[in-house]
Amino acid sequence: MKAAVIVFPGSNCDRDLAVAFERAGADVTMVWHKDTHLPEGLDIVGVPGGFSFGDYLRCGAIAAQSPITKSLIRHTERGGYALGICNGFQVLTETGILPGALMRNANLKFICKPVGLKIASTETPFTSGYDLGQEITVPVAHHDGNYTVTDEKLAQLRDEGRIAFTYTDNPNGSTGDIAGVISKNHRVLGMMPHPERCVDELHGGTDGQAMFRSLLDSFVTA
Repeated sequence: MKAAVIVFPGSNCDRDLAVAFERAGADVTMVWHKDTHLPEGLDIVGVPGGFSFGDYLRCGAIAAQSPITKSLIRHTERGGYALGICNGFQVLTETGILPGALMRNANLKFICKPVGLKIASTETPFTSGYDLGQEITVPVAHHDGNYTVTDEKLAQLRDEGRIAFTYTDNPNGSTGDIAGVISKNHRVLGMMPHPERCVDELHGGTDGQAMFRSLLDSFVTA
């Protein structure tokens, strides 16, 4: 599996994401936001967490205008795989690659703690290593993680099986308890929790391992 991790000014989870990919067996390239083209032959692009451009204007809004993001959009339009975590999820919604918006947490406070997630779909290359309905624990760290969509869009996401994860105890007010959504072709995942922070026993848990192993398996068997 060949992966790239995009680095923006203010990214602080880029190395964590690269290590998680590498632990799953991926060959990882770090890509600076001012680059205009992604490397050739990529299987997946990771958009990491952090505070790109200091979260000015809106979280992810400036990063969505970076030169490399145009290449990311073209990559997904061609059917390429992408994974956006936390600030990366915000970037994916700001570009329109994924629907919805990430708003300020309902309690107006920064949240940093482990949370429970329920696997809402296993019909994706990101979640096939889990069991449907399985509950896992993954850390969150965000101020603007309140995923917001209209009732109509929520119904569509449910009908199309595009909700990947839900919170067991909603920490931020997200519509439908949504913690992660996938694109219509199931090749792009955006999620607020940080699976890359739970791939090693020293992290206090390894519930994120199955996601990265699922991805590797999907490319090996493709």
